[in-house]
Formats: sequence, structure tokens, C-alpha cells
Amino acid sequence: MNSPATASPTSLEKPTRVRYGVLGFACSLSMITYLDRVCFGAVAGNIQDEFGLTDWQKGLLFSAFALAYAAFEIPTGWLGDKFGARKTLIRIVLWSSIFTVLTGVIHPTPAWPLLAFLAMLVVRFLFGVGEAGAYPNIARAFHNWFPFTERGFVKGAVWMAGRFAGGITPLIVFALIQETVENVDGQVVKTAHWRHIFWIFGIVGSAWCIFFWLWFRDRPEQKAGVNQAEIALIHAGEAHSTTPFQVPWGALVRDRNLWALCLMYFMGAFGWYFNISFLPGYIKSSFAVQPAKWSWDFWIASLMSGMPLLMGSMACLLGGVFSDMFIRSTGNRKWGRRLFGVVGHGLGALFFFSAIFVDGVWSVVMALSLAAFCNDLTMGASWASCLDIGGKYSGIVAGCMNSIGNLGGTVAGLLTGWILSLYTAELTQYTPLYREAEAQGWRLNFALFGAAYVIAMILWCFFDSTKPVQGAKD
Repeated sequence: MNSPATASPTSLEKPTRVRYGVLGFACSLSMITYLDRVCFGAVAGNIQDEFGLTDWQKGLLFSAFALAYAAFEIPTGWLGDKFGARKTLIRIVLWSSIFTVLTGVIHPTPAWPLLAFLAMLVVRFLFGVGEAGAYPNIARAFHNWFPFTERGFVKGAVWMAGRFAGGITPLIVFALIQETVENVDGQVVKTAHWRHIFWIFGIVGSAWCIFFWLWFRDRPEQKAGVNQAEIALIHAGEAHSTTPFQVPWGALVRDRNLWALCLMYFMGAFGWYFNISFLPGYIKSSFAVQPAKWSWDFWIASLMSGMPLLMGSMACLLGGVFSDMFIRSTGNRKWGRRLFGVVGHGLGALFFFSAIFVDGVWSVVMALSLAAFCNDLTMGASWASCLDIGGKYSGIVAGCMNSIGNLGGTVAGLLTGWILSLYTAELTQYTPLYREAEAQGWRLNFALFGAAYVIAMILWCFFDSTKPVQGAKD
């Protein structure tokens, strides 16, 4: 068989399927990123107790990650477009793995209680710097490796993998936490040991880098085993650029279509970030779910903490598949992306609003999970849209969307924690009065999350995936 570089374009051989190996690496990376970020949310309650933090300070730790993640999405997306996804993703995963490990190194100092909090704040920020750009660079890789008609599916599969990993992370974390019981001055003191979990997850990320570096190449033409038929399939209907790579920053800033996409993602992230930050603490505090390890209630609490992401994982794949099916059957790419955004965020808003009025732990968690499911119906269409309008600037366009989106997560972390502190200030934690005040704070937060989804639904109506950014197809 001829190599990809010399095989005849008219070859009738069956296309190879090497591109699905790229999908496998992308899905595993997505899982690693969610293991690392959801892990912190799962142990945030332990950190809050051990470090003596307020809800506002805990919110700052969540927002430090989201702010750094947002700030470095576009620069790291540019690096992928300029130097290739292979080198850039290796840098991303190695950096984030180092700061995942360092998260488990910090200890509170009784003499300087603020010092440990500031150290954790810096590490969380630098962890966000490291992890920024993972998904834009996956988008960059997919633009090179997958045709239009498969992009909704592959982007949905990547988000499904990440959400699934995030959904099972609370169970993994709770299982790995070790508790010791000591008698201190006649009182029984339980200590939760959680730091080793970050060390384990950091090692997993480092191992991924080795295998990825050995196997992956930036373009199918560079990869052994890819035949000419698969290359032709990947590039079918695309115009190949012969112009030097130069980013039209001015055109990007002025592009109303791109702004509609980015602001939509801001609103979606504002409502969704609750699932990887405050949710485990919300379940523990609001419903007094503090089960003994390996008890039936332990499994139930773990399931509740991960249910929004587990349900969302299915929606990520379904939304991407249905978006591609709609486009193949109708030829209408504009509504093939837009329709699933409007429906997903519209229904998500309804479920967030319903969480304000229902009673009982399962009813509330189910409403929140259905809101997450509906939000994630939009994920395949959202990220495929970045490839559709981004072209050779797919990494930068995806970085723009995810950067603005994570600013929504930053605002959500700060505002959510501030609202809770506003309602519960000077109240003794976990008392009936505290729980009622906290419940009022959560009802306001859920209303804000639902309102953000309504705005996201409206913004989808202003986005057209058939209008590429200037120069993207040159």
C-alpha cells in the first residue's frame, strides 16, 4: 500500500479509521480534566472546614480557577493554531498535572491562617492557567481530523466523556478519602485525609502525556496508517488555505455572530458551574447528608453529587448526534446547530425554576440534573459551531467562546458564595435557622441560574453557523 503522501487520490480503497484513535485520546483527556476540576469541588467542604473558610472564600477558590481558565483560553487556542495541538496539549496537561499535585501539598498554618488560603488561591489560579485551552486545542485537532458531518458527534462524545468522568469523580474521591479518629482532650475528633487524591490524579495526567506524544500527529497526512481515502474523506468539501497564518483579531472582535456564540456560552456556564463547585456542599449542608463510608447512604450521596454530570454526559452525545443527523437530512446547518441550543437552554431554564419550588432531596437533585441534561444537549452544537465558523482559526474561536464562558463561571462562583454569605452571616452553621437562611439563598441562586439560561436561549436565535469569521476559509 502506498503511503498517505504518495497514494493516488483516485484510489478506491476503503478509508481507514485512524481518526477515531484521535477521538479516543480526546475523550480520555476530557475525562482527566474533569477528574481534576471536580475533585476540588468534592473535597471543598473538607478544605473549608480544615482551613476555616467562609462561603465567600470558598467561592473565591472556585472563581480563581475559572478566571485563570477564561483569561488563558484565547492565548492557548492561538498557540494550538500556530504551533499545532500536539505540542500545546502536552504543555497543558503537564502544567495542570503539576498544580493538581501541588493542591495536595498545602496545609493550614494556625499562626497564619490567611497564608494557607492565599497559597491555595494562587495554586487554584495557576491550575486554571495550565488547564486552559484543552478544549480549544481538541477542537483544533478535530478540525484537521474530522469532516463536517462528524463534528457534532465527536464534540458531543468528548463532552460526554468529560461529564461522565465528572459524574463519577465524587464517588472516586469519597472512596479514596481516608478518615482517622483521635481522642483530643476527651473529645472524639475525625480527620479527613484528602491530599493523596490530588497526587494520584496528577500522575494519571502525566502518564497520558507520554502515550499521546508517541501516538498523535497534528494532521492525518503525518500519521502512519492513514490511507489516502481517509484523508480525502476528512477534507471533502473544504478549501485548503495557501495564505500565511495571521489572525484577524480586528475581524474577530467585530464579528457579531461570534459575540452571540460567546455570550450564549457565558450564560450557559453561569448556570452550569454550580454542578462542579457548590453541589456536593449543597447536598451535605442543605439535607444533612453525611453518611458513614460504604453505607447505603454513602452510595446515594455519591450518586446525587454526580447525577447532573452523569445525566449531562448522555445529553452531550445525543445533542451532537442529533445535530449532525438534522444537518445530513435537511442540509440546513444554521438550524442544525441553533435548534438544539434553543430547546436545550429553554428547557434547562424551566427545570432550574422548578428546583425553587420542589421539596425533598431527590426532587431537588432531579430538577438540577434535568437542567444539566438540557444544557448539555447544546454542547455538541456549541463546539461544532466553533469549527463551522472558525475554519483555520478553530482553536482561537473555540478559545474565545470558552474564555467568555468561563468568565460566566467566575461570576457564578463569586456571586453564589456572596449570596449564601449574605443570607447566613453570623448564624451558627448547620443549625435549623442557618439551614432555612441558606435555603433562601439557594432559591435566589437557582432563579438567577434559570434566568441566565433564558438569555442563552435568546442568544442562540442570533447565531448562524453558516457565517464564518473573516478569512477563516481563505
